[in-house]
Amino acid sequence: MNKEKSETKVMKHPPWKDVGITDPRTRLKSLSDHASNVEIDRNIRPHRYYRSGVEMIRMADMYMKENGLEYAYFLYVKFITIFVEKIRSHPQHHTVPIKDKEQNQETLRKVIPKAEELKKQLLEQYQVELNKYLADVKERERIEKERLKQEELEKLKEEEERKNKQAALAAVKAAKAAMSTILSSPEENKLKVVPSLPKSLSLDKAAVSADISKGKKMPTIDRSTKPSMLMSDSFTLRDVVLPTKLMRNFLLLAFANTANNKETCGILAGKLERNKLVVTHLLIPEQTGSPDSCLTHNEEDIFDYQDQHNLITLGWIHTHPTQTAFLSSVDLHTHCSYQLMMAEAIAIVCAPKYDETGLFILTPEYGLDFIANCRETGFHPHPTEPPLYTKAKHCKLDVNAALEVVDLRRK
Repeated sequence: MNKEKSETKVMKHPPWKDVGITDPRTRLKSLSDHASNVEIDRNIRPHRYYRSGVEMIRMADMYMKENGLEYAYFLYVKFITIFVEKIRSHPQHHTVPIKDKEQNQETLRKVIPKAEELKKQLLEQYQVELNKYLADVKERERIEKERLKQEELEKLKEEEERKNKQAALAAVKAAKAAMSTILSSPEENKLKVVPSLPKSLSLDKAAVSADISKGKKMPTIDRSTKPSMLMSDSFTLRDVVLPTKLMRNFLLLAFANTANNKETCGILAGKLERNKLVVTHLLIPEQTGSPDSCLTHNEEDIFDYQDQHNLITLGWIHTHPTQTAFLSSVDLHTHCSYQLMMAEAIAIVCAPKYDETGLFILTPEYGLDFIANCRETGFHPHPTEPPLYTKAKHCKLDVNAALEVVDLRRK
């Protein structure tokens, strides 16, 4: 990690777009197209791509264990695209060590059949999901037809009850009129027979005064049965779980540098567990620091340790000995390389003088693209609006999470 000039820049792979409910092959093609959308930057040393490829496959294998087939397939296709189609066009490709090339070719021999097998599994999965969705739509249509039919029956019933009520009221009125005629007749001792009302027009007050709007309870539709889109944009930022002790432990080992007004930096590494990225290790590489920069050395030590323990890079952490917690222009470029490799990668800044700690991420909608396309080096001004970075809200602190601190600095 070099804060003065960021070299670890890898390909950006935006989430594949929502293709909605469609046939499985179209859906798989959309996924493959996004994974294949990779361009090689000739200004980046090719060995960085090879290193990124190692972590890419490590991450894909973790997804396979978690049954995250789409994520795994996406990474496998991207890896194949880079190292079969693209990387040889790099003008410095000949500088890549033979050992790295041979290891890469061995990985390709394993990844290609894995990707082919995954393709079959995903097509089957997509077909099952499509069938379920169509069945759910058919069931919802049936329920809706039943509901409309019930509503129509209720309307007819209400109309019949309304007519019966009107007829009953008319009969009552007629009966009253007839009784009035009998009482006022000159032939006082003669009784007139009043015809009885038909049974269908019973004068039962309870029936006459009943609320005609009251009817059979309408069936309800369970809205939770509405299926979600098969290819919704579910690829949002996963949670990054941080041990609460991480920042405290880092500040303790950085104390000597902080007292001498020198920055200290470290690498956040961990694993994928139940679709959460868990920081399990804090790795401190060999480094030299100044009041506003930190330069790492012997990065191979970090790589070897991560390879031995099957760890993926989840971000980085560094101190600001005399300043507040923020991302400088150099910090932004340093972090860009991490976030391009993994969207969830975070940058932690500890400012002990001000008792501040910031957990940051480049804004995906603006900052990431802006910094990736910025060709300035060293400290330089950037626009402040729209914001280039923001708080990493997908980070979760866990007081019970374990942390291993590995200090690789030579004493």
